[in-house]
Amino acid sequence: MSSGIGFIGLGIMGEGMAQCLLKEKVAGTKDTPLVIWNRTKSKCTAFEETYGQEYTIVIKDSAKDVVECCGFTFSMLSTPEASAAVFNAPDGVLAGVSDKSSIIDCATLAESDMKGMSEAVVAKGGRFLEAPVSGSKVPAATGALIFLCAGSKAVFDEPIIQSSLNAMGKASHFFSEQVGYGTRAKLVVNSLMGTMVAAYSEALALAENSDLDASKMIEVIGQGAIQSPVYGLKGPKMIKKDHAPNFPLKHAHKDMALASDLAKEKGVEFSVMDQAEKLFRKAREDSELNVADEDFSAVFEAVHKESTGEFSKKRKDS
Repeated sequence: MSSGIGFIGLGIMGEGMAQCLLKEKVAGTKDTPLVIWNRTKSKCTAFEETYGQEYTIVIKDSAKDVVECCGFTFSMLSTPEASAAVFNAPDGVLAGVSDKSSIIDCATLAESDMKGMSEAVVAKGGRFLEAPVSGSKVPAATGALIFLCAGSKAVFDEPIIQSSLNAMGKASHFFSEQVGYGTRAKLVVNSLMGTMVAAYSEALALAENSDLDASKMIEVIGQGAIQSPVYGLKGPKMIKKDHAPNFPLKHAHKDMALASDLAKEKGVEFSVMDQAEKLFRKAREDSELNVADEDFSAVFEAVHKESTGEFSKKRKDS
């Protein structure tokens, strides 16, 4: 087993996270190479072409190969389906686990899925840290994520893991040695964020259909107690129909649906968040809108589509 750090998944989030490990020299040195694998190999090749002259990067043929040669392996996959497929495959993560392995999974999954992976890793003598993140594409690329951790405290406290979390994030929190608490924290955060953007979309649509200058209203909202970085970042793009994906709507909806399920399980009144989840679901499933792969701010387009005001009618036709 090498002294390298493994990284599985170089998508919207994973590429930026792996890049931060290199730039902060936590990995990518001769003593500690960055060992990578992605389902689409061309992403690994492109990553190595971009950073390989300055840093030591090793591309492996499978997730199993990464885990087998690294004491610590991060995994960042986009969906529960992708995570399960890569974890359980014959040449997947679990197949490579031994008593020398520590797996740090940064995906947002159902709590039961995260617990199942942890139990399987531990059964083979490995260690498991649940570490979903709060943040999207830009925070991932700039080392500004927030890690929400649970599971092996020993892994969390490892100097190499603390250095990795500090390289990729601006904060890390450890909630419990019981896996699932990190997921719960992530679902609380993302259900609130999605609901905020849904409400913001309705507020902006109301402003526009009331003949108010949307840019001016974005400025007003940004000056008061309800101001939010999300509103300031998304608002100007939303009114221009710019929904280039930082956090795809389909992934935001997945998290909101998981949060609604968690609320039912815990007996929590969740009607406001549930309504936001339904709005996101409608946007995701609308083939005419076709915004599932756009940024989650594209829920704004669903609000306008459902609206009958003159501005919304003209906007839909433009």
